[in-house]
Amino acid sequence: MQMTDNTAIGPVVGIVQARMGSTRLPGKVMREIGGRPMLWHVVTRLAAASLVEKVVVATTEDESDDRIAGWCGENGICCHRGSVNDVLDRYFYAALAARARTIVRITSDCPFLDPELVDRAVRRFGEGGLDYVSIDPSFPDGLDAEVFSFAALEKAYMQAALSSEREHVTPYIWKNPAAFRICKIHCENDLSKMRWTVDDERDLTLVSAIYDGIGGEGRIFHMDEILRFLETNPSLLRINADIGRNEGYARSLKEDKAV
Repeated sequence: MQMTDNTAIGPVVGIVQARMGSTRLPGKVMREIGGRPMLWHVVTRLAAASLVEKVVVATTEDESDDRIAGWCGENGICCHRGSVNDVLDRYFYAALAARARTIVRITSDCPFLDPELVDRAVRRFGEGGLDYVSIDPSFPDGLDAEVFSFAALEKAYMQAALSSEREHVTPYIWKNPAAFRICKIHCENDLSKMRWTVDDERDLTLVSAIYDGIGGEGRIFHMDEILRFLETNPSLLRINADIGRNEGYARSLKEDKAV
């Protein structure tokens, strides 16, 4: 069926995980792109998705994240504080407090997340018969979005036992296709080598150059506009071309243990 509203799956809540304690780029969520903190870009773009009804920033109870909580308060953004290392626990209680029926998971290092792609994922989820929908890695790194039911999140919260599953929220879901009904949204062209996420200074240099180059201030732009800009400025892609994808998750797997 074609979904025209959120009645069947709402409330749809976008939850952004954010903390100051990044290993490779400490405090990156408050580093500026175009004169505004990266977290502002993420929250603003997520809020621009027409099918997302509420946005929550899920940060930690650590003193270092008082700055994030303070920023949220100053800007009228809902903030939930929870576990430092058990991000799945933090997500679960953030979703519970928001009374979410459907969750859109976003990480705070994706300042170019595309509201149209988020809506596409939510719309696919709303067609029914699924527990989890994700934007496939065939899209540029940094357009990641995952949509899943509160029931799926609760099951993962109760059953996930590995530290990597607790730290990265959704691995228990997408590693168990026999237990969850899963769908991936694929890109028409393989753009997986493009990296628009921010993990270190090179990433920040690239996204800042793109933002300034397309005149991003004060408007929501989309993936196609970034791609057109990069077609005429291909040398920019060399700035962070040597950084691997999902290095954080790969590191977690090496350090995995039961919790």
